[in-house]
Amino acid sequence: MDWQNRPRCDEVPAWQALGTHFAAHFAGDQAFDLRRAFAQDPDRAQDFGIEAPHLFADLSRNLVDRQARTLLVQLARECGLAEHRDALLAGAHVNNTEDRPALHPLLRWPAGTPQPAERLKEIHASSLCGLDEMLSFAEQIRLGKHYDDVVHIGIGGSDLGPRLALQALAPQVLPDAPRLHFVANMDGHELAAVLRGLQPERTLFIVASKSFGTAETLRNATSARAWFEAQGGTDLAAHFVALTARPDAARAFGVGRCFAFDDGVGGRTSLWSVIGLPVAVAIGRVGFEALLAGAHAMDRHFAEAPPEANLPVQLGLLDVWYRNFHRFGSRCVVPYHHGLRSLAFYLQQLEMESNGKRVDAHGRPLPFDTAPVVWGAVGSNAQHAFFQMLHQGTQVVPVEFIAVREPAHTLEGHQPRLLANALAQARALMLGHVADDAHRHFPGNRPSTFLLLERLDAASFGALIALNEHRVFTSGSLWGLNSFDQWGVELGKRHAGAVETGLASGRTEGLDAATAGLVRRLSC
Repeated sequence: MDWQNRPRCDEVPAWQALGTHFAAHFAGDQAFDLRRAFAQDPDRAQDFGIEAPHLFADLSRNLVDRQARTLLVQLARECGLAEHRDALLAGAHVNNTEDRPALHPLLRWPAGTPQPAERLKEIHASSLCGLDEMLSFAEQIRLGKHYDDVVHIGIGGSDLGPRLALQALAPQVLPDAPRLHFVANMDGHELAAVLRGLQPERTLFIVASKSFGTAETLRNATSARAWFEAQGGTDLAAHFVALTARPDAARAFGVGRCFAFDDGVGGRTSLWSVIGLPVAVAIGRVGFEALLAGAHAMDRHFAEAPPEANLPVQLGLLDVWYRNFHRFGSRCVVPYHHGLRSLAFYLQQLEMESNGKRVDAHGRPLPFDTAPVVWGAVGSNAQHAFFQMLHQGTQVVPVEFIAVREPAHTLEGHQPRLLANALAQARALMLGHVADDAHRHFPGNRPSTFLLLERLDAASFGALIALNEHRVFTSGSLWGLNSFDQWGVELGKRHAGAVETGLASGRTEGLDAATAGLVRRLSC
């Protein structure tokens, strides 16, 4: 099958078969019930479990039966998912609206091993060269002792990935690493709070922007430069580094050193590139290479495992099943590990920027919904916030629990209770509770997935993030989307320029009445 002319999910027989099966077994009075499914199928827990690199997934508490699972795999085959996946991993121009590849899996390919495609050797060698230089520089920063603080300035994928990685891998931060700070918000309160107490001659600024034209990042970088100079800082070039695909623009800004990455590396999948510099500073070359190795292991799993045992494929298929047949509008992510407290924020961009689209890759309007709203918070905090709605609300929300068996601390009594809470919540969502008092009645039969990591280290974190990248690719592929562009992001940027001009001048020509009224109020 030609990957460029694959049929969309609603154009193949399996789609209609899934609709028929759903109507017969998941709707009405005889709707599928997890409690009955477990009672009738003693092997369900075992058969719906999947081993993947660095983690195990229990999918048995999802509202899907064996026939639906079979039909979903058939749907993937009829839609040419394997061909599309192979094109991605071979560096084909899967980002058709921008006419470029999506190279993030290539960045994780180990040096000295056979290339995923012969024609990619040059690109791969170039990427490795840039990455190797970045890793050497990271070692210099840490071992040179010239900087006490490193401030990373970015937004979106240039910020979310490194920020999450540093939270997740905090116990692996090397003792000689400088203090790492992150600034993303254009609101000056964030930058001002970070700058307070820093010494200009002991601070390194990393400016991360693919285009080196991102308004929020440049505003913060310009203010940081002004602060550096006002505080008596000298040798600007030694204190500002750029991570960008536009090194000329960065050098014009005044940075002393640029680490470039290819246009084919999207912002939300850029952690594996030179954008990972602050991570490499913190955990060292060996740690960063372990991060890449964990992600690559998941790449191989995605490429080689049969669809029935392929975790990214199965999660992506579930996302399609839930969004288009059950009509669930959101997915809740609840990690029971403090290091993953920002995971939901990261996944929001990955999912909704990739697949939050109303036309397919060929520009045709879609007759079905795509990306669910991704939201969540760290457990067990979430239990005391929105779990009331999950248990008793009118809308069913699939929940994704993530737990880690081995803690990175030695405090007694915490980890068993934490894990017990994670397991108990998944159990309670499924079982519910029957009570005559309606206020104390819980319907149960609420779906969840349970992901279990042995430990949270660089390799397992890399695998977890790559898993979600490929999961999003899978659902986007079946929906017929280009998951690698983000034209909706650009629209707001264009409007912001006109509004900013109005705020500065007080003039409102060309603005709509509502915006003009607010501009007049704010510019008084």
